Amino acid sequence: MGKLSDKELKTLLSCVKKDERVIIPPMAGYDSGVHMLDGKCVVVSTDPCTGVPEEWFGWLLINYAASDVALFGAKPEFCTINLLGPVKTDAQEFQKVMKQACRAADELGIAIVGGHTGTYSSLCGLLGVCTAYGAVEPEKLVTPAKAQAGDYILCTKSLGLEILVNFAITHKDLALQLFGKQRTEDLITQVHLQSCVNEALLLAKFSGVHAMHDATEEGIVTALNELADASNLGFKVQNEKMPITTEMQALQKHFSLSDLQVLSASSTGTILAAVNPKDKDEVKQKLLEKGVAASYVGYFTKDKKSVLKKNGRDLAFPRVADDPYAMILSGKPQMPKVTS
Repeated sequence: MGKLSDKELKTLLSCVKKDERVIIPPMAGYDSGVHMLDGKCVVVSTDPCTGVPEEWFGWLLINYAASDVALFGAKPEFCTINLLGPVKTDAQEFQKVMKQACRAADELGIAIVGGHTGTYSSLCGLLGVCTAYGAVEPEKLVTPAKAQAGDYILCTKSLGLEILVNFAITHKDLALQLFGKQRTEDLITQVHLQSCVNEALLLAKFSGVHAMHDATEEGIVTALNELADASNLGFKVQNEKMPITTEMQALQKHFSLSDLQVLSASSTGTILAAVNPKDKDEVKQKLLEKGVAASYVGYFTKDKKSVLKKNGRDLAFPRVADDPYAMILSGKPQMPKVTS
């Protein structure tokens, strides 16, 4: 689990031909591409789905890609689905996932227009890929490059949300020990929080919300750096304002996670947004009215320095993430590092 470095990604994409119809081509920091069609911006995003709780596989498959489209201010309208599995995959397994995907698509008003299903000897587990798209007027397009100096940095929900929920489902006995019965049961019912479609579309209605990014793989570390880089800005955030739950703190202690790993924790469904100071109170209030927790963790700066204020000290915000998702979902604490 992980991403290519910016340098590796740029090399990978160097053969992509420029096209005047494409206004946001594939590039680092952008989870959707945008092209023009009949005077509108068509936002397109594609995402894989693998290694998630099987009872939510199809639902997450739809919502991963749909969330990325919504973060650009477009309502996801259509999608295609690929369902691929090992040679011995039972047809009923595909059918189960497809029913889940259809339910998710219906909830969001998305029409499924095509796809592919097949089995392959090179695969060892179920793999889904969804491509979602929708249109938005050019003046309403939101991109990671539109943050402005002085904008407040909004963070919805909590850090490590995806890890906490999936851990409670797949390692319930250990979760009960760490979180207690009530909180574990609550987390098991919160898979739906791994979608940010509805709150992204709500945020996009505010002209004072200038940019958005979700904190999926590699958490807030990668998401915040990508927002700042795309907007050619720096930022200053406060560690004490980060929405880190007591459950995430329990995971940190049990798995001996570093502070960097907590900030890097996969948080699918969590949004970072650049918000005009004049709109910050109303934006937060509207989210709270919809039942979405929100907090301001810092602000963007003209100075391109990236600063983490912690215990009264200004530290360099990390550039390289260390996502503990795979290790935590394995249920095995990491070995302590040996120093010489």
